[in-house]
Order: sequence, then C-alpha cells, then structure tokens
Amino acid sequence: MSEERDDPKSVSVDRIFGEGQPVERPTPLTPTHASSPAHASRPTPGPAHAIGRERSDGDILEAERIEDVDKEARAVQDNGLRTLIEWVAVVVVAISAALLIKEFVFQAFEIPSASMTPTVVPGDRILVNKLSYNFGEIGRGDLVVFDRPIETPGDTDQLIKRVIGLPGETVEIRDDGQLWISQAGETREEAELLEEPYLAPGADIVIPNLGTRPAFDIWGENCENQPREPGVCVIGEDDYLVLGDNRRSSIDSRSFGPVAEDTVVGRAVVRIWPLSDIGGL
Repeated sequence: MSEERDDPKSVSVDRIFGEGQPVERPTPLTPTHASSPAHASRPTPGPAHAIGRERSDGDILEAERIEDVDKEARAVQDNGLRTLIEWVAVVVVAISAALLIKEFVFQAFEIPSASMTPTVVPGDRILVNKLSYNFGEIGRGDLVVFDRPIETPGDTDQLIKRVIGLPGETVEIRDDGQLWISQAGETREEAELLEEPYLAPGADIVIPNLGTRPAFDIWGENCENQPREPGVCVIGEDDYLVLGDNRRSSIDSRSFGPVAEDTVVGRAVVRIWPLSDIGGL
C-alpha cells in the first residue's frame, strides 16, 4: 500500500477551515454607483451641463450689471428732475414774493421828467413804501406818489410831487412865487412863510406865465374856496396840495388842484439808481 503524501499545492479548503464546516464565501461586489451614497448624490457633470452653468452665471452677471447701470441712470434722472423742481419752486416763490412786495410793500418807479429837480432827476429810480401811511399820517414835505388825476397830460399812470398843504389849511402862492400857509380861522396876515430848503436857488421865483395861466395861480376847481380866488386854495378835509420842486416846469396842484388821500400810492423813501446817488429822500 502506498502512502499518500500531502501536496502543499493541493491542500483542500476543508483542511484549512476544518473538516465538515461549511464555508461562507463572500459574495463578490458588483461595481455600481449605488454602492457609494456620496458618489450617488452628486451626478458627474458632463460637458453639456458645464456649458449650461457657465452661460447661466454669465447671464446673471450681465443682468446684474445692466440693473446697476439702470439704477445709476434712474438716480441721475431723479436728481436732475428733483433739481429742476427745486429751481422751479424757487423761481415761483421769488416771483410770487416780488409781486406781493410790489403790490403791498415796495414798488420801484423811474422818474420820467424834470418836474422834481434837483431832488430827483430824469432816469433816477426810487422805491416807494406803500405801507408808510398805514402806520402814520401824510406829512408836509413828504415826497408822495399818487395816481394821475383825470385829464392831466402825460404818459405815466402815477406822478411824484411834494406835499405842501395839509387838510383844512389855506395855501397862498404870492406874486414872488413864495408859499404862505394859514390854518383854519386864521387871516391872511397870520399866514406863515413856508421854508423850502429842498429847492434849488432861485427855483421859487416863477416865470410870468406857465402855459396859459400865471405860474403863481392855483387853477384847481376842487379847492374849497369857491368862487375861486387866484393864487389861493383852501384844502378839503381829505385832500393834499402837492407841488413839484422844479416850480418852473411842473404840472401839479396849480393845474389839477389838491389830490385826494385815497389816490396816494405811497411815500418815496430812497433812491436806488444811479448807484453813485443811492440814499434816502
């Protein structure tokens, strides 16, 4: 009988793991994406997917850039519109304020003639305070602007003259051109000479005739003394006798008589032109 020798190369599995014991052989794993959850949750990007994402990012960036440009353009437009509205508001307010001031407070006038020289001369511009007589009475010597009396020649709607006679007074222009003032109830002998330092030297000496009448006469029919006495005017209770400082060349109360208080626009307070002659009146 021959003796079997173990061949190391042919050693059975049973001898290794033990005879009669079942051997569990591991089931070979089939490579699949499902075996790796992390791998399965992230699909492998293909070329088409990569291109689509690149285009999407580019579109977003371009859209954001366009939106930013639009915002800047709208901001510039809004700023420009706001600035325009602000300037329009400023202009409207300024014009409204100027109109209100002109209507109720101050108004500028240009001197058109030489009737008030040397106090103001043609081309001078003055400011008239329209509120002046809301807080005080019209006084002798005031320079007043008033509405032109009806049928008085000239191209302007208002005239500027100096207040000479007050309500209730009697004004007399004597042959030498000087003015004499008397109060109600006083006689001619009680009248006082009116000092007029604002006149140029010799300006109170009138020429013999002014138009068709003596320059020292007072022609107005609305003087209280009727029938009219040449050179004498009794002033009504709401009237004022006004004369130009240039007695040789002025259409004033010698022509149209005393002026009513309600026709007085205001008091001339300051000369604003020319600049070299700016000052109070």
